[in-house]
Amino acid sequence: MKWRFGLTEATFEPLLLTHWALAAALALPILFGLLGALVSPRRALPIGLACVPILLAGALLTVDYQQSGLLRWQWQVAGVTVSLRLGGVSVLMLLVTQWVGAAAALYTPGHVRLTNPGTQVRWLWPLMGVLISALSLIWLAADLLTLYAALELMGLAAVGMLLLSGKPAALLAGMRYLLLALVGSLAYLLGVALVLGYWGELDLRVLADVVEPGPVAWIAAALIGAGLALKAALFPLHGWLTPVHENAWTPVSAVHAALVVKASLFILIMLWSILLPDAVFAPRFIAWLGMLAIVWGGLVAWRAASLKTLVASSTVAQLGYLMVAFPLLIGPDISPLPKSLAWDGFWLQLMGHALAKAAMFMAAGNLVLATGESSLKGLAGTSRRLPLSLLVFGIASVTLMGLPPSAGFTAKWLLLQAMVITQQWVAVAALLVGTLLSAAYIFRVFRYSFDETAPRHRYHPLAPSMEIVALALALAAFALGLLAHLPLSLLHEGGL
Repeated sequence: MKWRFGLTEATFEPLLLTHWALAAALALPILFGLLGALVSPRRALPIGLACVPILLAGALLTVDYQQSGLLRWQWQVAGVTVSLRLGGVSVLMLLVTQWVGAAAALYTPGHVRLTNPGTQVRWLWPLMGVLISALSLIWLAADLLTLYAALELMGLAAVGMLLLSGKPAALLAGMRYLLLALVGSLAYLLGVALVLGYWGELDLRVLADVVEPGPVAWIAAALIGAGLALKAALFPLHGWLTPVHENAWTPVSAVHAALVVKASLFILIMLWSILLPDAVFAPRFIAWLGMLAIVWGGLVAWRAASLKTLVASSTVAQLGYLMVAFPLLIGPDISPLPKSLAWDGFWLQLMGHALAKAAMFMAAGNLVLATGESSLKGLAGTSRRLPLSLLVFGIASVTLMGLPPSAGFTAKWLLLQAMVITQQWVAVAALLVGTLLSAAYIFRVFRYSFDETAPRHRYHPLAPSMEIVALALALAAFALGLLAHLPLSLLHEGGL
């Protein structure tokens, strides 16, 4: 697994232009966020212009990786070594982060004009900038200390964004999230301290060579896994997720569900592949929890009375698909073919879910804001006045249900192939049940929305950008299934 995460020696040194692109990708979100706090932009145009250099930096890093392969950076800062690397997974996650972040930023002005949240909205911009920079650093970090710093920075920014609505319920949910995140950070830090004290290494590339199976590795992996599972809202540690999203602003929920919970999952599978390369029980335990998550999350979403509760609960189920893949990625007895299929399916599912979930939260936010109703029954008759928002919700749902030709279908097909080859029939059944449950709760939304006997409500007009941005994300998730060979080719650059 070392080469898959870019934990090997680089063949070429980064070019000067690559250094500048890396600095822009990490620093510009924070700088533009601080500028947004000063000027508080109310239109999408200046925000779009600010996003252009960040997206160009990501594109340049992608081109450099395609031409040169794995790239590494290392500096000494106050006696501490900071290591970064740019591999296939890093490139893909960096691009998804930048595009989802840009979409959320472009969606925000319309949301602000419609909700008029007050002066606290100006703090959204620097917090969002810090969040995007911290996420980018997580994808690039190649040492435990940098990972921890970026993880904490991301968590604090996420909590700050979730508290901005100022509602009592939001404050309560946000503080609960903060306390649980701090507990998760403590467990993670204890695991890192154990690794450092026993092996004396923080660099992931060196650590992958010196770690030996044994009680120390198992205890460190358990502490790190528990802390990251709590931060990622993995079943059954997901209780904080739904209350947080029920009370957060729509762009905040979109970024959080699409990216923030994925960062902890990314770190978990990367560190476990180092600490537990030949483990059997731990990956299977995560897989069984993932199967329960698929069923439990689907049932809760099916029974939900609120639209935001439905969308948030579906995140628990969708994360279950990623958890089920753990035994296919970590373990001694997995042959190369199913491991390769599962590797591709895992990251394609993660990317497709990020794009579709952000689009779904935006579409759900549009429906709630336009109708003033948060319940599913309150959406009755919305097909007459909000067809585009419902279309976005439907296209995003195609990806989440795994229908062809979306990214969800291609990802689940790859995962199912790997499960059939390795004869993991219970996991196959869980994926099929999850697909049926996804269809059940999605069609509940449309059953109410297309109720032609409902009275005509008074609707608040939406800004065109709110629907266009959400549509672009939903279409991107849909097209990702047709063009899956493009991102998947990056995963194998410099590999076999």
